Amino acid sequence: MTPTPKPEHTVGTSGVSVWATAQAAPATQRSGRYHPDSVKHPAKMLPAIAAHAVEAYTRPGDLVLDPMCGIGTTLVEALHRGRRTVGVEYETRWADLARSNIDLTRAAGIDPDAAVYQGDARKLSTLLPANLRGRVDLVITSPPYGDSTHGHVRAKAGEGVRKYDHRYGSVLDRGNLANVGIGRLLTGFTKILTGVTDYLKPGGHVVITARPWRQHAELIDLPTHITTCGTLAGLTTVERCVALLGRLADDDLIARSSFFQRDFIVKNRRGGLPVHLIAHEDVIVLQRRQDSASAPTEKQLQNDGQRSAVHHGSFGSRIGPDPGATAA
Repeated sequence: MTPTPKPEHTVGTSGVSVWATAQAAPATQRSGRYHPDSVKHPAKMLPAIAAHAVEAYTRPGDLVLDPMCGIGTTLVEALHRGRRTVGVEYETRWADLARSNIDLTRAAGIDPDAAVYQGDARKLSTLLPANLRGRVDLVITSPPYGDSTHGHVRAKAGEGVRKYDHRYGSVLDRGNLANVGIGRLLTGFTKILTGVTDYLKPGGHVVITARPWRQHAELIDLPTHITTCGTLAGLTTVERCVALLGRLADDDLIARSSFFQRDFIVKNRRGGLPVHLIAHEDVIVLQRRQDSASAPTEKQLQNDGQRSAVHHGSFGSRIGPDPGATAA
């Protein structure tokens, strides 16, 4: 396949751009491309966000990696744009669902290479084929939001409002970064970024979506923390963008908020706290510089108060299904 020039990515003089990624509702964006059970994941990336990143930072035939791929949104959107993909997912349930979504893409006649490996993304070198080192053009991912996810609601007379599908997996699994505090989450995410740096081509990009959240009305500035994680992993921040979660109208932004988001805002405003709906994801764009050396060593990261995820091993020589897993 002959590479085509990368699309122009319009960036302001401050390095900030706005992505109009919620003109269609999330359900409309996923319609016909995703298994119905995909809606059960508590923190799905909008397909339009992944699609925008793929089109802005890669060419057809390029390789896209998502080390925390969930239901495989990054993989599906990349495949539909002629890119090869590989994903890693910690939880069996979501890894199987990501494979099912890839199967739907295959059924649509789209067949670039794709694979999903199940395991802990902090140990990428024990999961991914060794021949992928230095071959990835783009990484797209998002950290978990822990207990701040809202999921879905069901209202029934006499029972009030009940949440469901609002947890990643077992809350007792402390190996899951969705179940740990902010400090351990950031340490783990730094290890993941350190690992992916080893697989990036020089000049390759990492696109991370993140949003702040509130714990007991206190704002947790996750995007800024994630930027620091990237720096510790040896990556350079090149852009900080905004991906809208609301629809742009002629003279307004129409929020697509959940019941619990609206309820939280109303209650806090009644209590005198002037909080607002979050209507965007921050998009942090990092890069492995052309002249960059390998990612920091474990000793270097320990000196920064972190631990590295660099391991060594020999694995498969091609991109393909995880030999230890059966596609759903």
